[in-house]
Amino acid sequence: MIDSKLKTEYLEALSYWQLQLQDLNELLFDDKKMSPDKIKGLLGREARAKEKYDLLRLKILGIES
Repeated sequence: MIDSKLKTEYLEALSYWQLQLQDLNELLFDDKKMSPDKIKGLLGREARAKEKYDLLRLKILGIES
């Protein structure tokens, strides 16, 4: 059974990463305009969100790095 705190952290990380992906997809595919510094920030947030999600996913799978 997965610890409820870990499950909550995982679902929050997944949700946050999906929000960042949505913003990134709007930039790439919907011609959303952003200044270079905003693009850099978006890319950084997406990368950090993915990293956190991946770490929690591995933890749930029992493959801690």
